[in-house]
Amino acid sequence: MKTLTDFALKEEYKRLESVGDKLAEIDSLIDWKPFRIILESMYSNKTVSGGRPETDVIVIFKMLVLQQWHGLSDPELEKQCIDRISFRKFLGFPEYIPDSSTVWLFRERIIKNGKEEEIWEQLQNQLDALGLKIKKGMIQDATFIHSDPGHAKAEKPRGNEAKTRRSKDGTWTKKGGKSHFGYKLHSIIDRDYELIRRFKTTTASVHDSQVDLSEEDEVVYRDRGYFGAKSKGYDATMKRAVRGHALGIKDILRNKRISSKRIPGERVYAVTKETFKAGKVLVTTVKRVNLKMLYTAFCYNLHQLKTLKIKGVY
Repeated sequence: MKTLTDFALKEEYKRLESVGDKLAEIDSLIDWKPFRIILESMYSNKTVSGGRPETDVIVIFKMLVLQQWHGLSDPELEKQCIDRISFRKFLGFPEYIPDSSTVWLFRERIIKNGKEEEIWEQLQNQLDALGLKIKKGMIQDATFIHSDPGHAKAEKPRGNEAKTRRSKDGTWTKKGGKSHFGYKLHSIIDRDYELIRRFKTTTASVHDSQVDLSEEDEVVYRDRGYFGAKSKGYDATMKRAVRGHALGIKDILRNKRISSKRIPGERVYAVTKETFKAGKVLVTTVKRVNLKMLYTAFCYNLHQLKTLKIKGVY
């Protein structure tokens, strides 16, 4: 029966393939197999009793990509993976679709085992292997990721013991006279290919200038919010007038040059928020938000890889 079902699904998929399957294009952009080693190392042994799920870890990993790509809740993700043939194909037509509880536990296990950095490093290694190495310099910026404050006041953060579904770690801050509650995504992209190379998640009250994502020998372009903050790379930060010292014409022209080079950085957040619905989160801790931002950045890079491939860059 399984063989017959698989045959029927694949035959039905051929109809979709004939009219275009965008997920299939995304699936072929990277090699998913190396992530298996990282993910399987989270389990004490290869049996269910050892905590290992019955389903292939790559299936669940790719489900999380689908979740972020389409902005789905856990229950809706489970439903769509069962219902949509393009999702089933992206997952490799697995015999069993993990339920929402399994997906939730898998995310928690990634956090508990601290696998976020290894996952991100593997993706970056694959980008470099495609010849997409950093050459021209970097653009660093940050954006707010809003969360539900409930009745929390600015001077009273909720903390880990809060018995609420609303944000526990989120903090208040003000920018341009407007209050923001939640978190902040700091990221740095390369000017060559506009790919996210590094990122960090903090609470909203952490100032942009407190996070330096540059590395030695890199030129890093930053806006006025970073003025006065040191960087590990070559500092190309826009200057800001201070009391009693207006900017001279050289600094004004320099700011314009830096501003023009920083334009691609604005597109990153437009895509992550509009396409991947990452501007607001329902998860309640900074660690969970960070994992969500990992998948957001992962999806953005896949999205950008597709664009670069269409342009014939690699």
